Amino acid sequence: MTTISKQSRRLQRQGRVRAKVRGTAARPRLSVFRSLKNVRAQVIDDMTSKTLASASLVEAKAKNTVAGAAKVGELIADKCLKLKIAELVFDRGSYRYHGKVKSLAEGVRKGGIKV
Repeated sequence: MTTISKQSRRLQRQGRVRAKVRGTAARPRLSVFRSLKNVRAQVIDDMTSKTLASASLVEAKAKNTVAGAAKVGELIADKCLKLKIAELVFDRGSYRYHGKVKSLAEGVRKGGIKV
C-alpha cells in the first residue's frame, strides 16, 4: 500500500480549486498564500500570466493574526482600486475558507472590491 505525502494531498486540493477558478483581465484572480509566519495575496491575470498587485504582512506592518490578514486584504483592495479593478475571483488555494483566509477576503470586501 502506498502512502500519499502531505504535500501531494495539498497540491491535489489546490488543483481542484484552480480547475474551477480562472482570472481574466476584467476579473483577475486573488490568490492567497498562508504560511506559519506570513500571509500573502496576489492579484493575477491568468490570460497573460502576470501578477498585477501583491501584498503581505510585512508590507502591511501587521502581525500574523486574523486582524493582520484583514489588513493585508484592505491593502490589496487599495492597490486594486488604484489599478481600476472592481471585481476579483477569490482563490483560496488548498486552505479552508475560515480564519485568516476568510478574514483576508472580508478585508478585501471592506476595501470596496467585489469578491
